[in-house]
Amino acid sequence: MLNIQTVVADLNNAQHAQAYLSLMSHYACDPMGGGEDLSDFTKENLITNLLARNDVFIVLIFSGNHPAALLTAIEGFSTFACKPLFNIHDVVVHNDFRGQGLTKHLFEKIEEVAKQQDCCKITLEVLSGNAIACKAYQRLGFSDYQLDPEFGSALFWTKKL
Repeated sequence: MLNIQTVVADLNNAQHAQAYLSLMSHYACDPMGGGEDLSDFTKENLITNLLARNDVFIVLIFSGNHPAALLTAIEGFSTFACKPLFNIHDVVVHNDFRGQGLTKHLFEKIEEVAKQQDCCKITLEVLSGNAIACKAYQRLGFSDYQLDPEFGSALFWTKKL
């Protein structure tokens, strides 16, 4: 069994900051992350910009001193529930640690934090072709969003600026 430590990241901690950047770079290079490493600008500025925000929560998993997984959640707000929510923006499990249940640990920790923050829900985006992630998220209780099946599921759209 894998010996792991799950923590809410403190990006002022050099080990946490380096682990975060390393895992994000690993994710970006994966086809599901776009297949291209983070830009030099992003690598140089991401930690500073995240530290300037008070609405970002990051979960890291270490196996010994090795960064194994991360989850980035950004707080939003539900106008219907009049409560905060978390949108999970990044989920990364390093190739060396896949298939060992780390996603479940990431989500258990962010749910704990979400409940402490009185969030009404957790949302996430996933590529429809990422079957492994879709199955994992479904096992964790996530599904597509519908108000009325007659009107279909909500879609996540984007416009780059």
